[in-house]
Amino acid sequence: MSTPARDGDPTGGDALIDDFGLRIGRAMSWPPMAGRTAGVLMLSETPMTMADLQNALNASKGSMSEMTRLLVESGTVRRFKQPGSRQYVYEWCEDAWAGCLRHQLDATTELLALAERAHARSDSLPERQRERLRQMHEFYIFMVSSLEALLREYKASR
Repeated sequence: MSTPARDGDPTGGDALIDDFGLRIGRAMSWPPMAGRTAGVLMLSETPMTMADLQNALNASKGSMSEMTRLLVESGTVRRFKQPGSRQYVYEWCEDAWAGCLRHQLDATTELLALAERAHARSDSLPERQRERLRQMHEFYIFMVSSLEALLREYKASR
């Protein structure tokens, strides 16, 4: 196993991992431990087992299970079994940033579907509520279109 730099290492691995926990965790609305887990996996040279992650972050199996699930769902980490092994490992996705954007697009598309259903049912509501639902619908149309364009642009730039 190759883990990121830790205490006493001149690269400042612990400080960087803690910064990930704070910054990326907050930006992605993740718990700090998810950000720290992301940092460990991003800096790891090789895939890591659940036990590796537990040791690197001094965390419980339950916590690591929840954090890795969150990271896999967000599109930043992949979970797989290496050939000849029965154990799952986790690694940072090469296209993690596009995965984050894809995850955001999927969530926003779900909200657009909600806005479309709500807008379609708004005829019997008072004008003020109909206007709010109309604005919600317009906003999510704009957001989905913008995120799709941004994802296409990002992928084309790579």
